[in-house]
Amino acid sequence: MKLYLASGNKHKKQEMQQILPDHEIVIPSDEGIEFDPEETGSTFLENSLIKARALWEIVHAPVIADDSGICVTALGGAPGIYTSRYAGPEFMRGRPDGKKIPQDEQNRLLIEQLNATGSADRSCHYACAAVLMMSPDRFFAAQETFEGELVASIDKQAGSGGFGYDPIVYLPEFGMTVAEIPAEEKHKRSHRGKATRAIAEFVKNIKKS
Repeated sequence: MKLYLASGNKHKKQEMQQILPDHEIVIPSDEGIEFDPEETGSTFLENSLIKARALWEIVHAPVIADDSGICVTALGGAPGIYTSRYAGPEFMRGRPDGKKIPQDEQNRLLIEQLNATGSADRSCHYACAAVLMMSPDRFFAAQETFEGELVASIDKQAGSGGFGYDPIVYLPEFGMTVAEIPAEEKHKRSHRGKATRAIAEFVKNIKKS
């Protein structure tokens, strides 16, 4: 089945294609579609639905959308839905000019902000809300998490796999960061992997019905 992915992130497309090898994953830019909906939701699920509906209105075909982010326990779950726009403690929800800062800087600022709290709790988790939209009134949703903890300092970041905050999220059971574990292992355990597999089950059931 051809599934449109409501994202402009090629890393996310690659990861989604690895998780759903039996389906063709297409992002808007692959077909010259301009796509940049305003994410005004207050939860991962609301933002995922906003993106799914926006792309469905353009392609009128099955759409997968997801909204995900990193939630740090000692920061009250921040940056959460503002993960991609996070720009340090002064701009938790993004810079006023809307410009995003480089990922390396986001990683450094997040660790520094946690360290500044003095909390011994370094736990964090990724969250992902995934939606399969067949029409605006017919959709399936799943939300999952992936637990870890932030490394102690930016010089402890490690790994070249994955993307985003993966080099600074440590997995005690592996003794490695998310960016260091094999892609296959990440897909088994990750927030996006688990949520997308749940969506894949919906796809199977639709094809059978």
